Amino acid sequence: MLIAVSMVCAVLAAASNSLGSVMQRRAALIVPQSDRFRIGLMWDLLRTPIWVLGIGGVIFAALFQGAALATGPLAVVQPVFLLELPFTLFVAGIAFHRPIPRATWLSVGSIVVSLCVGMFAAAPNGGTLQAPASLWTAVIPCCLGVIAMLCTIASSRRVGPSRAAYMGLATAVGYALTAALMKSATDTLSREGIPAFFTSWQTYAFAVVGVCSLFLLENAMQSGPLVASQPALALGDVLVSLTLGVTLYGETLRGGWWLAIQLLCVALAATGVTGLSHSHTPCGQPGGTAETAVPAGHKTG
Repeated sequence: MLIAVSMVCAVLAAASNSLGSVMQRRAALIVPQSDRFRIGLMWDLLRTPIWVLGIGGVIFAALFQGAALATGPLAVVQPVFLLELPFTLFVAGIAFHRPIPRATWLSVGSIVVSLCVGMFAAAPNGGTLQAPASLWTAVIPCCLGVIAMLCTIASSRRVGPSRAAYMGLATAVGYALTAALMKSATDTLSREGIPAFFTSWQTYAFAVVGVCSLFLLENAMQSGPLVASQPALALGDVLVSLTLGVTLYGETLRGGWWLAIQLLCVALAATGVTGLSHSHTPCGQPGGTAETAVPAGHKTG
């Protein structure tokens, strides 16, 4: 019963986050554009009403995600967030008044089918409710190092799909780490109450990592089309979350010949992501469509 509640909450979180992502992408096209990381981007966005609405979607997504993580394993909850991808494309098609090509839906279909079959093959289960401190001291620096490396690679590329994809991957690692920390904090809340929740270091860690991940997401939105950053974000979040679930919480996946099916599903999902990154969708293309054009009067650089 708890797993069913967890899955429903995860789907609602994915839907809320997709709505927030599209609104944030629209806001990222309204504020002054830049080829560099800049803290001032957040101030510009705070003064943009549509971005504030987008953050509302993100907040609801975080609440649903917290409920999902409190009632289900990390390796089960986070993969459901891959559904955010078709939700985002559907909402973007409405928001930007452009039809979504059949090839794009085929790519989305391959990703979703790969997720469903892969989750059945992996059958993640078990695990503990809290991870030992020794694992946190190893995992957190590793994740932060990967984020720094991806951001460095992204900053060396011009605005476009490649830069957006690397920024999406960096955001994915941040989101997965945030979810792992949130799972520990929500477990503390459910078992020990509010005072323990606010004295747990994981509570403040997931808040800090979550805010930093949001900053990375906003830069990903300005780095290139949503169709490049969103697949990298969604697929990366799933893979990193599965890894953290196994590493930190001892959640188990089926081995043997089931592993071959899991790897095949990962390959099919990656193929779908590659197809999306080359498709012409309402999520925009570099250099010219209405969705990516810099509004008149706004400067670059």
